[in-house]
Formats: sequence, C-alpha cells, structure tokens
Amino acid sequence: MERGDCVIGEQVVPPDLLGPLNEMRWSPANASAGQTRLEEDGYLLLRGALDPTEVLSAREEVFSRLVDVEEIQPPACDGIATGCSRRAEVAGDLGQFWQSVSEGPLLRRVSHGDRIRSVMSLLFDEEARPHDYIFLRPSVVGRATKLHYDLPFFARGSTRIVTVWTALGDIPVCDGPLVVVEGSQHFSDLIDPIRDIDYDSNDSPQVQLADDPLEFARRRGTRLLTADFQAGDLIIFTMTTLHGTLDNHSPIGRARLSCDVRWQPAADPIDDRYMGANPAGTTGAGYGELNGAKPLTQDWHTR
Repeated sequence: MERGDCVIGEQVVPPDLLGPLNEMRWSPANASAGQTRLEEDGYLLLRGALDPTEVLSAREEVFSRLVDVEEIQPPACDGIATGCSRRAEVAGDLGQFWQSVSEGPLLRRVSHGDRIRSVMSLLFDEEARPHDYIFLRPSVVGRATKLHYDLPFFARGSTRIVTVWTALGDIPVCDGPLVVVEGSQHFSDLIDPIRDIDYDSNDSPQVQLADDPLEFARRRGTRLLTADFQAGDLIIFTMTTLHGTLDNHSPIGRARLSCDVRWQPAADPIDDRYMGANPAGTTGAGYGELNGAKPLTQDWHTR
C-alpha cells in the first residue's frame, strides 16, 4: 500500500491519519480468533477466504454485461470504463437489468455460495443466512462512497447482522477500496441518534457523515484504515462500524468492483425487504433504487 495512492474527498490521506487494516489468513481453525477480532475491532479482514478463480469468474460475468451496454471496454475482466453508456437503449428497465446482473450464477456462487456460508457459519458458531438482496458496486474514476454506518438500513431483523464486503478482483488503494474509521464502533454520540430513526419508514435515512473525512479523523483523534485487496479477500464489519471508500483514481481508468451482502444467524428474525425473488429493498423500489442501476458514466454517483 503506497500512502500517496490513498485519496479521500479529493485529498491525499496524510501518514498520521492513515493505517493498515488488521488482517488474518482465513482457515476454519482461526474462526474463534476471528470472532474475537470482529468483536474488538468492529471488522475482520480475511485474506484468502474465497476461491480466487471463482471471484475472477464472477468479475468477468458482471463486467461482460457492462461490455454489452458499452460501459466497459473489452476484455471485460480488465474493467476499464469507457465513460459512455448505452444501458438505457439496450437494457430497457434499469432496475430489471441490474437485478439480472446481480443474480448472475457465477456472482452468486461467490456472494452466497457454500464457501462463504461455511465461513460465516463458523464465525457465528451456528448456521448463517444471507439476505438475497445484493449491493453490487462498480465505481468509476472520481467516485467514492461517503463515510456512513449501515445500522439504519438493516435494523428490522436480527440484532446480530453483519456486512460482508467482497473484493471482486484485485483492488489496489488507488482504485478506491473500503476504508474503516478506527474505533468508530465506540462513537456513541453518532450511533445513539441512528438508533432512534424510524425503521418502519420506507425513506432512506440520511446517515452519511463527514463531508471532510480528514478533518473528521483529526477531530476524533483516529485514523482511516484500508488495504490493497486481492481476489479471494473479504472484510466483515458490524452495523456500528463507520466505513466508506477511498476515491477511485486509477491511472488506467479501471472501475472498482465489489459487492456487499448482509449475513446473520439463520435462527434470528430476518428483514423481509431484502428477501425473495423480487426483494423490495430499503425504499420499496427493488434493485432500481441502487446506484448500480444507474448507467456507469462520469456523472454517476454513489451512496
């Protein structure tokens, strides 16, 4: 990880505000240590938890669909954005198109398959269950996801739910991977008001924080933690872990591709907005509500 490659809010992250994510190499024997790390840090970066070949096949599958609508240049696996789109003309309904991309069998083998299910069941120490609804995120140069908590969006079901963020291919820091705010699971002054949000509303609560993430980190006396990710890596974090992404400033115009899925113990109540053949999603608009459903052009924005 080259420090000069870490950019957030169009600012280079200075060394005193930047740190590496704690990581561990996944094996079933490490499950207990992983539980402890997740509880203590609010996140768990697992190296090599997934099959890299399967991950790259999922990447190829997703980007091939975007080649078809002229948003990604061939070869698909390189992920080089064109800056243009014919998605609306070719695909028609944008929500239906994105749902079909998000339900690709090779992608689902990675995001919902036996390997990730085994990892999560060992970490929960009981059978695990994922949401059917997947947040598939391609991000072009110049884009980033602002710092936010996941808590309000998934609060109707289990209190033990976590997010699993998967790198769909290698993601160096210049491509804008996940960033975690160190110790943010203890920021009760930010977390407690979120708990008071009306979870029965279909509106998406506004929980983006820190328009200037560097100034935020300075005020809090904390650091922004990130890493270079490789195919096969994933990171698990709690609903009360503040996170976002670095800016994608790939020197070759590569789009970052990742996905996140919520996982929980199977025995717990589940939020039915994110389940079934046509999940409603947070607002009731299904896959059409996601930023991924918008054409991947230079005026494209992320949450």
